[in-house]
Parts: sequence; C-alpha cells; structure tokens
Amino acid sequence: MTAGPMEQGAEQAVLEVAAVRRHRHRAPLRHPFVTAARRTEAVEYVVAEVELDDGAVGQGSAAETVAVTGEDAASILAALDGPLGAALRGARGTIGELSARIAAAMPGATSAKAALEVALHDAWARAAGRPLVELLGGSAVATMRNDMTVSLEEPATMAERSREAVAAGHEILKIKLGHDIAEDRERLAAVVEAAPSARLRLDANQGWLPDQAVEIITGFEADALPVELVEQPVAAGDVEGLARVTAATSLPIMADEAVWSAVDAHRLLEARACDLLNIKLAKTGGLRGAIEVAEAARRAGIDCMLGAMMEPRISITAAAHLALAHPAITMIDLDPPAWFASALPRGGIVQERGVLRLSGGPGLGLELLRPDEDAEGGDR
Repeated sequence: MTAGPMEQGAEQAVLEVAAVRRHRHRAPLRHPFVTAARRTEAVEYVVAEVELDDGAVGQGSAAETVAVTGEDAASILAALDGPLGAALRGARGTIGELSARIAAAMPGATSAKAALEVALHDAWARAAGRPLVELLGGSAVATMRNDMTVSLEEPATMAERSREAVAAGHEILKIKLGHDIAEDRERLAAVVEAAPSARLRLDANQGWLPDQAVEIITGFEADALPVELVEQPVAAGDVEGLARVTAATSLPIMADEAVWSAVDAHRLLEARACDLLNIKLAKTGGLRGAIEVAEAARRAGIDCMLGAMMEPRISITAAAHLALAHPAITMIDLDPPAWFASALPRGGIVQERGVLRLSGGPGLGLELLRPDEDAEGGDR
C-alpha cells in the first residue's frame, strides 16, 4: 500500500503518541461556492493535532461537509474527542499500524478520520525531518497543473469568473453544472465564449438522470467543445446508470461521489462504470485509504484526480503531497485556498499561474495553526 517506493526505514519506525488535541475554526470565502448540492459562504472546520513523544507536532483538518459526508463541526469534534482520540492517544506502533487504529476506531466519520490521520503523518514526517511527499515515495520539487473551479451561477457570472481565472494563468477550468439541461448549455456556452482557450472539466455533482446525461454529453461532443472529462453525471448509487453513460459517450467519465474506498473502486472498475476516479481524503478517511484507491486504479491502468471539497489549506496541502507522490494521480483539483479570504496557515503549497508546487520543509511544510487563528467562537 505505497504511493511510490516508500522509504522502509521510515515506514518501520515505531512512533509513540503523547497527545491528541483539536480546535475549531471558521473562515469566510471570497465569494460563494455553489454546486448542484450546496451553497457555501464560509467554512467551519476542525484542526486535529498529534504530538509524538519526541515533541514533533503535526496537524490535519476536517471541514463541515454535511451534504457529502454527513459530518458537521460538532460531529467531527465528538469523533476526535471520543473513539478516534482514544484509539491514538498513548498508542505505539508504525505509521501503518497507527493509521489502521484510526480507520478501525469507528464507522463512518471519514472527514474526522482524515484530519487525525493527516496530523499523524505530518508529525511522522516532521520527526523524520523530511517532507511528507518524500516519505510517500515522491519528489519535493515535483509540480502539477491545477484547475480553477467556476461555481454554479448565472451564465454571465460564470463567464466573468472564467475570464478572471484565465487572466490569472489558469489553463484548466472545472465548471459546475446542475439539474437543468437547457440552463447548463447556456452556462457552458457563456464560459466557452469568455474563455475559448481553456480546457474544461465538467462536474454535474450527480445532477442528471442517465438519459439526460447521455443527451447533454453527446451534445457537447457534437459541438466539439474543449471538454476533457465529465465528473459524476448521475447519482452516486446508480452504478448501472453511470456505466450506461460511460458506454454511450466518448468523453471520459469520472466517478467522484461514487468512490469512497478501494472496495468502491473495484466495483466501479469491474462494472466498467467510469474511465477515471476522483480521490478525496475526506471520503477515504485519510492518506492510507486514498493510496488504496490509487493502487486499485494503477493496477487497472486508469488515471485518478486528487480532488477536494471546500476544505482549508491544511487538507489541501496534504492532498498535494500525495498527488505529487503517486503515479496513478495525474490530475489535481486543489483550488480551495484561492477561495479562502484567509491564507492561514502559511506555507505548504505555492501556486503560480495555475501550477502547484510544494513550499518545502518537513512534514506538510506548514506553520502550525494556532487555536486563536481563523477562529470565530474559538474552541467550541
């Protein structure tokens, strides 16, 4: 279960967890983020903190994503204060053994698990004095071209957001679409007119029925629009419908909400239900689960995107370290830091004209976020 040739010495080192802490935060967005499933104007999130017996401290984070994972800040705090914290506090073992303790501590709670597991990995890499990407088998100087999301709004607004993104150097736009075919065609036409040079990734967020999806996607194909892929066009549970869309269209179809684990990945791939997989740490419960999905994709010979929901910089930086380490991950959708009004914590990642790279430094390369930063109401 490795992202690359993971260093065996680091993988086998025995860690001892001295403390597990958490604090709650809230960060407003620069402008609303709208999908077919939800509208977000500010992000409530929780930071998990793991301290090892040698004093190394790592952090991970989990955002409220009730519409996707069913978790809000209160449930994330309860999971960290309860079964997840109890599973890790005072425990000894290798990074793999401690990660397994988190995964087995309780059902569900994938965002909370991801926060704690990322914090553990950050502390592990800080203790080793190495960037996490290197311990995962990748290079700290690797780069990858990121996309910029254009959220679901009126066509004129989406056109303006697209112009702004291209002017800032983005070559790839991720376009959120919705439930109405006619309106979606208007939205896409406005984006293409405003940003004719951009490559487009379309995300319906489960917004279409299978027959609708085939109709609209084949229409895009007939119009020769610059579309790279279509993400989760139908309901997550409709594997048969997703397979029908994949078989009936030539554009690559990506599964997102339908894939949470390696078991899901195998089911989708065996059903030939998709051409690509979107991996998100908040769905897989952290890095180890994400690596299992990526390995399933690698063995099947298909590519993955490392994506995110509207999550804070800590979560996005962890995803970037994995994306730059695993060979099956050839695309990223890691633009949320550009949406946040706050740039905290500092470090971790740098994005210049659409190209993402790591800032360097041990662990995630981030400064530790204090409980009083990005905080409205503090540690509730």
